[in-house]
Amino acid sequence: MFGRVAFWPQSAAQWKRAALGGGVLALVGVAMSACGFRMEQREPWRAQAENECIARGEVRPSAVITPMAPIDRGVCGMEKPFRVEALAQGTMGLKSKLVLACPMVSMADVWIAEVVQPAAELYFGAAVVEMKAGSYSCRTMNNQRGARMSEHSFGNALDVMSFRFADGREISVVKGWKGPAVEQEFLREVFVGACRYFSTVLGPGADIFHYDHFHMDLARHNPAGTRRICKPAIKFAPRLEPGRPATPVRVPPRLPGVQKPLLPSDDIQNDPFVSDDEMADAGGARQPAGARPSPPEDAMVARAAPVPPARAYPEPVAAAQAYPRQDAYRPQPQPDYRPAQPVPQPYRPEPAYAPPPQRPLYAQPERPVPPGWIKGPPGREIAAPRGAGRSLDMAGPGSGFTGSGLY
Repeated sequence: MFGRVAFWPQSAAQWKRAALGGGVLALVGVAMSACGFRMEQREPWRAQAENECIARGEVRPSAVITPMAPIDRGVCGMEKPFRVEALAQGTMGLKSKLVLACPMVSMADVWIAEVVQPAAELYFGAAVVEMKAGSYSCRTMNNQRGARMSEHSFGNALDVMSFRFADGREISVVKGWKGPAVEQEFLREVFVGACRYFSTVLGPGADIFHYDHFHMDLARHNPAGTRRICKPAIKFAPRLEPGRPATPVRVPPRLPGVQKPLLPSDDIQNDPFVSDDEMADAGGARQPAGARPSPPEDAMVARAAPVPPARAYPEPVAAAQAYPRQDAYRPQPQPDYRPAQPVPQPYRPEPAYAPPPQRPLYAQPERPVPPGWIKGPPGREIAAPRGAGRSLDMAGPGSGFTGSGLY
């Protein structure tokens, strides 16, 4: 019924080779999983989004935006990438060149034009001229092994680290997020505003990986692409909202009817910080530069403080009556605390030193020399006996023996 399969093992050796090959493939798969490689495929909607963006003309080549050749590194890459040297039609410089897909370039331009620049004018009165950012990188999410591929792998994400303004100031995310109050509000304004344009926005407090930058991408978290992720959830009321004009952050004006106190050194007509309305309320007009008219006499009279009436002070009291004289202080006699002097004693000379009697050295009694023996030096009193036998000459220079004999 079934035909013979050509690749089916027919012998024991073929079975061994097939088992060995299957084991090698399994080990390779385990190793690739341990190293963070996943058998992912590039989703079809990415290429579709790129083609639609270019067809609508949202990004056009220019001196700062250059089309690149397709990037194909397995699952990573883009079909129509762009090398970006500046954003927002060249008005927002970049510290380093970016490689992004068309949808990300278009959305970043909109975010800068509708959120970043209005917030910069609102809080600092100056435009942002340069931004430090990162873009394409073929890697997993947060460089973690076994994680999904990051949106940076498809040029669909942007990391923002700092902003530089036209007045020279620079605000970084890592320092300004908890820095001065005005920097905190500016960074939160652009962060909350980014959540209206990007599907993923992560900042300091979202996790340990985003403490120093804003991450923004256009990932699709559900098939319809309507789900959004914006972390951390912060308590901040943005001043920039669609359809509502923003109120610049300035020092509140002086309340009407409240005048500055008149002091002898005040000169309202030459005060450069007094507005024309305040000048009109004061009843004067701004004088030309260099003119210092003297104030009217009535103003001087008004400024002079009234003299208080004279007070009736009591007559001075004589010092002798106020402080009666007292007797001079006389110290009390003190007892004699001198110690008693010792009674002198007659001089008695000490006896002369006499050394103690020394113990006589032990003298070993001299042993008598037996008959037929020879007396030797000290310690060798007993020498060779005299008698029959070999002749021994024991009397020599330095020997200490006296005489000779036979042994």
